[in-house]
Amino acid sequence: MAGRRKYKAVLVDFYGTIADGDAFAVESVCRQLVGELSLPLSPAELAVAWGERFFETIERRNHHDFRTLLECECESLMDLLSPLVGWVDPAPYVERLKDYWTAPPIHAEAVGALTAIQMPICCVSNADNTPLRRAIETNRLRFDHVITSEDARCYKPEPHIFMRALNAVGLGPDEVLHVGDSLHSDIGGAKRAGIDSAWVCRNGRIHDIGQDRATFKINDLNGLHSIIG
Repeated sequence: MAGRRKYKAVLVDFYGTIADGDAFAVESVCRQLVGELSLPLSPAELAVAWGERFFETIERRNHHDFRTLLECECESLMDLLSPLVGWVDPAPYVERLKDYWTAPPIHAEAVGALTAIQMPICCVSNADNTPLRRAIETNRLRFDHVITSEDARCYKPEPHIFMRALNAVGLGPDEVLHVGDSLHSDIGGAKRAGIDSAWVCRNGRIHDIGQDRATFKINDLNGLHSIIG
């Protein structure tokens, strides 16, 4: 088990970990879709099905086959809807998610908890550059480095995005802690990269397909104090 003050830098996810998760935005879009298209699913069922299809999509959209997060959301929604109702333009619906990415609410403890970390912090996010950087600027958050899936041309849990973060902080995998709310993307990805992890176990996630076990489990970002001091 990793010990207190072992680490020299923190890697941290953004959406769901620092910012509130996308459950409200996704479920709102799903209610609209069910109503307008008379889908044979409840909004909650559609949200889970879309999430599973989305994770399948980003698993194959890495490196040479990379697509932006916006494109992956459109692709996964279209793949899900086509067998049910035929062709539907997903862009207007996904655009509402872009509004969330740009201006998400920040968890109450996040700013104070991040400020208290006395070591380099690298934000590592499955995100497109423009919305994430706008969200960071709007909320006046400060990171030493920011690595997005658009930068790395791949998505967590693919190890390469974590390698980009390690290069940014100039440290090895045994010298950093990755913090995130997704067992699949964050905890599973950190494990594949040989990095210790802290799972932020927040309520309200729509669905998590991950099964990996984190090095640490915390309820919110204030829990980092007991791990890194």
